[in-house]
Amino acid sequence: MEVYQPRIREDLALALDTVVTHKFRSFLTILGVLIGTTTVIAVTSIIAGLDKQLVDVAEQFGTRTLWVYKLQIGAPHRLTNEERLRKALTYDDMLAIREQCTSAEAVAAETFQDLSEFGDLPPVTARNKGQDMLDALFEGGTSNDLELLNATLADGRFFTETEDQRRRDVAVIGDGVRERFFEHADPLGKTILVDGHSLQIIGVLTKFKSFLGDNQNDKVIIIPYHSYTKMYPQAKENFISVLVKPGQMDQARDEVAGILRRRRHVGPAEPDNFGIASAESIITQFRDIISTVALVMIVISSIGLLVGGIGVMNIMLVSVTERTREIGVRKAIGARRRDITWQFLLEAMTLTASGGLIGILAGWLLSLAIRTFVPSLPSTVPLWSVVAGFTVATSVGLFFGLWPAIKAARLDPIAALRYE
Repeated sequence: MEVYQPRIREDLALALDTVVTHKFRSFLTILGVLIGTTTVIAVTSIIAGLDKQLVDVAEQFGTRTLWVYKLQIGAPHRLTNEERLRKALTYDDMLAIREQCTSAEAVAAETFQDLSEFGDLPPVTARNKGQDMLDALFEGGTSNDLELLNATLADGRFFTETEDQRRRDVAVIGDGVRERFFEHADPLGKTILVDGHSLQIIGVLTKFKSFLGDNQNDKVIIIPYHSYTKMYPQAKENFISVLVKPGQMDQARDEVAGILRRRRHVGPAEPDNFGIASAESIITQFRDIISTVALVMIVISSIGLLVGGIGVMNIMLVSVTERTREIGVRKAIGARRRDITWQFLLEAMTLTASGGLIGILAGWLLSLAIRTFVPSLPSTVPLWSVVAGFTVATSVGLFFGLWPAIKAARLDPIAALRYE
């Protein structure tokens, strides 16, 4: 082994010299590997960034919170007829969960007129001193809604149970509403007009974390639950939040499901006609979708690597033909078959490894450009993708360089010396 190590280093130096000597040919040879590696790094950086951002946003609303609605919360999907016809959850459902769910620490409800098919609140118009905000989000909430939102107040206070029961026209606004109407003024005590209703501002929420630059939660205007039902008697939609005691998430999910199945008269063999979600389940849904996207991108990248590998094999076969006399000379002075094999294998692996390194650099620069010019699309290059990209690129050289290397090693030295 001690005798063979210097030859490996010598073969590597020879391989590098060959790559440098034929720069343009080497570049064309590794182009497919370069493109494939760049794609892998760029895509994984975006996926890793999206994953981190979604986890941050989902966990912001509480890792111990269950969200209950008549539809399943999570990735948007086309509603079935059964889902469209489902009856809404009720305020009494929330009270039943609060009374009967032993695993619940707190239970709150929000009410609104309707949600879009993609789970968005319909926008309303808010107005203050001649300024309009056309995309404000308006909802009613119970007095403990702030705790369940896992949000904090930047200023002022949240409304009380007494204010809710007395149907006071008070409101807590999101940071986006404050920026729109009161960027250089104190909003507390001021009055705004929301969908034609006059409301006094008593609190301002801190800014929410955004996903893909979406700050919809900052445009929210929350009023007491019963104040909202006073304004909109036809509002029937309810969204229930359950803060679960530590370590009892599965038990709480089962208890909530059991309570609602009994109240909504769901038969033992029938599926739930409501949805229960948590931060963990939403993250899992997102990762399932992203894994499909990642698989498609890996297939596309593999085509680039395959093309690059075929190119490497062709160039190495040409190189073997061009250097037939050199191979004969090396064998004549004592080079063994494995020496010749390693010489050409290392040359092929050096080509693809170079393509991998350039591709990693290009992918990192692309990720940096995305993060710089499109801040709403997060991207971060994980270390594992760099290691995987370089390893795969080098392995392509090993696999596709094997046949040319074996062919070179099997050349007859006498015939090789006579080759013109």
